[in-house]
Amino acid sequence: MKALVYLGPNKKTLDQRPKPEIAAPTDAIVKVSKTTICGTDLHILKGDLPSCQPGRVLGHEGVGIVDTVGKGVAAFKPGDHVLISCISACGKCMYCRKLMYSHCTTGGWILGNSIDGTQAEFVRIPYADTSLYRIPADSDEEALVMLSDILPTGFECGVLNGKVQPGSSVAIVGAGPIGLAALLTAQFYSPADIIMIDLDDNRLEMAQRFGATAVINSSDGKALDKVLKLTDQRGVDTAIEAVGIPATFELCEKLVAPGGTIANIGVHGTKVNLHLETLWSRNITITTRLVDAVSTPMLLNVVRSNKIDPKLLITHRFKLDQIMDAYETFANAAKTKALKVIIEA
Repeated sequence: MKALVYLGPNKKTLDQRPKPEIAAPTDAIVKVSKTTICGTDLHILKGDLPSCQPGRVLGHEGVGIVDTVGKGVAAFKPGDHVLISCISACGKCMYCRKLMYSHCTTGGWILGNSIDGTQAEFVRIPYADTSLYRIPADSDEEALVMLSDILPTGFECGVLNGKVQPGSSVAIVGAGPIGLAALLTAQFYSPADIIMIDLDDNRLEMAQRFGATAVINSSDGKALDKVLKLTDQRGVDTAIEAVGIPATFELCEKLVAPGGTIANIGVHGTKVNLHLETLWSRNITITTRLVDAVSTPMLLNVVRSNKIDPKLLITHRFKLDQIMDAYETFANAAKTKALKVIIEA
């Protein structure tokens, strides 16, 4: 089968790999119909995640058709149309019992990380009963790819961890796909203000279309002053970091109001300064989280009822044999105006 293989920092190739086989009774093999590229894949290619070793098939998002199942799989059968969660959960370990599926002792975020992932024609899914979701017949495949990772990530790590509440003020630093997913799902809670901050005017324009009450281009270094002006010099109740670099996290430290919350979503590959000299007395909460995908069933219902349209995040479409072009497009979003790219396998 064709698969996108990580060869080491800044190296990848579209290669032929053997079709995966059932390795445990709880496995399923899924024929991937559509997948996508995540910002985390770019972090892997930069060498930020040593857990992903050269030779790995990348990708942790997608939808497809069940090809074969192990003897221990009860909820799915060949031919079922399924959503692949980015998180694999055994459902039995101490962390799964706490609904912290991302820390499953034998699963978690393993697809495209410690085991082969979804940017291929077929993928092996461990713990299929608790790591796949049946797709209703009337669903839009492309929209549901956004439920593999970015919508639950934006919602759980940004909105829930950030304690977004009705009438509150929110700043989201980073208007990429994850930041926009946080923007879409923050509106479940009717905050009074959602301020999007980014360097890219195209993404800020998209953010306004998606419901941001204000947008700020931070290239002039005056984002803090502009947020303070919008919030009567108080700052925001929730500052969501959705980039994963020191400068954006430190900006969140400056934006947050007394009693507020900094919710980190970004994947950080280098150290960030924590300015306790200014935060120690301000009753600030700082949260970190890897998505657990506990919200996926709820988000499936929300998307089916047309309360949000994640398909708005899709800007480009490619075939699997064009995946190298897809990476180039996604990695150069400032030039290509890319958000999410759909890859048809």
